[in-house]
Amino acid sequence: MNFTLTIMTLRVLLFSLIATSAASAAGKLDFNRDIRPILSDNCFACHGFDAKKRKADLRLDTPEGAFKAIEGAFPIKPGDPEASTVLQRILTHDEDELMPPPETNKKITAAQIEILRRWIKEGAEYKKHWSFEAPIKTAPPKISGPVRNPIDAFIQARLAEEGLKAAPTASRETLIRRVTLDLTGLPPTPEEIDAFLADTSEQAYDRLVDRLLKSERYGEHMGRQWLDVARYADTHGLHLDNERAMWPYRDWVIGALNRNLPFDQFVVEQLAGDLLPNPTLEQKVATGFCRCNITTNEGGIIDEEYKVLYARDRTETFGQIFLGTTAGCAVCHDHKFDPLTMRDFYSLSAFFDNTTQPVRDGNIKDTPPILV
Repeated sequence: MNFTLTIMTLRVLLFSLIATSAASAAGKLDFNRDIRPILSDNCFACHGFDAKKRKADLRLDTPEGAFKAIEGAFPIKPGDPEASTVLQRILTHDEDELMPPPETNKKITAAQIEILRRWIKEGAEYKKHWSFEAPIKTAPPKISGPVRNPIDAFIQARLAEEGLKAAPTASRETLIRRVTLDLTGLPPTPEEIDAFLADTSEQAYDRLVDRLLKSERYGEHMGRQWLDVARYADTHGLHLDNERAMWPYRDWVIGALNRNLPFDQFVVEQLAGDLLPNPTLEQKVATGFCRCNITTNEGGIIDEEYKVLYARDRTETFGQIFLGTTAGCAVCHDHKFDPLTMRDFYSLSAFFDNTTQPVRDGNIKDTPPILV
């Protein structure tokens, strides 16, 4: 799958989730969409993944923990809300028994209680954390009226559920402005607008999108968004915050997007381009991703401490970008919400600790090792 297609797929998935969120009122509840947010916000801190902080030997982030009998009672009994002690503790008026405890200043709303009740009655089906579940392609709903693409079908179905109608079709001047800003971050020129308005064929909009995707501005705009999460900067970030020559990596990202580099290759080359068989200069430049962490040359630092901090930064970024999880919580303890232990985090960080980069950056723009 190429990178452009990956972005488009993620957008379709996002629209699908938005469009189907209201369907939970009629269809079966989904654990990750409807239940996990309630339990995560109100319960997981004391009854979740972190064994050291877990209370009453009760774990609610897994079905094995939630369905296990404790002193003859079931925290969650699938199909039987009234026999589920979790629901009883949420509903009680006894402050010594109430969950979440009053001192946490958390409160489960009446609407959320009904969602939990309905979920238990439906069988209390659990799912793994969303980022570890393979996406399932959802068939677009069948609707009456014109549909240009599958997203339209989801939006139209949701609008119908809400008793709303779609806004009138935007003018062609508005369409070219919107799509040009979306794909390049820049407004269209007067000449581009005139050319689009003069093209009255049915393929005019498709040709416009193709032209914008081939524009160098496309890679610059989409690359900016990637570089934000990759923590790209032209300075070191600490101490004197002086110049750091990272622009070759920036240009590699822009070029990769404009070349439509397949996403799996886009990932591999940034994480380990130098370890590929006979790596090219560009593949080595791609590993600048692993050099985007902040560095320092301050005299009072402890080198070993900062060596660990650099590896930690790379690991946290890897988790956020590629695993879809806030791995940084596991720096100090087992993650309270996601299935990641402290041991997992530092086992993973060992890969990012294997570097010849010195701890101190020398306050220079091209801290070795560098490519010349």
